[in-house]
Amino acid sequence: MTQMIRMGFGLAAVLALAGCQSAGPSFGGGSNVRSPAPLRAAPTGQVYSNQLPPPPPPPAAPVTPAPVTPTADASAAAQTPAPTQTASAAPVTREGLVGAWRVSSGGGNCQIFMALTQWTGGYRAASRGCPGQVADVSAWDVSGSQVVLKDSGGSTVATLNNTGGTRYEGTTSGGQSVSLYR
Repeated sequence: MTQMIRMGFGLAAVLALAGCQSAGPSFGGGSNVRSPAPLRAAPTGQVYSNQLPPPPPPPAAPVTPAPVTPTADASAAAQTPAPTQTASAAPVTREGLVGAWRVSSGGGNCQIFMALTQWTGGYRAASRGCPGQVADVSAWDVSGSQVVLKDSGGSTVATLNNTGGTRYEGTTSGGQSVSLYR
């Protein structure tokens, strides 16, 4: 039995020594060291350069009205109110509505996120913590100059108009006021 153990140790030692010798590159800096072939430089094709086009012209400056000088008709002009342009005249675009919005309705505040993913009744919307009918909002769309919030069946929950910048005011289908703003 001891002789078999000795033979086993001897065989293991021979195998260990055989594994230490290799025909490949060595780390000792011997003459067997082979280095890899050099790589070709890149790019190998032609490189071109062109002049960039000129930048677009800057947007036109808003036209300011000429100053009014007092005349005999100044009292008549003072009585006539100047026409005002409301923000609701600005076009409402789907791209301008994408993203997170705050909502006030029924004395509570919540959030609605609107995406351009097609959904029942328009595009996907998700409400978070909304009270009343606004909690049912799962879709939205633009109808002319109005933002229409819809439920999962495509029924209108609220209709809102732009009241200035990024603020929309309207009512739910139940008659409750609702504001959408950033």
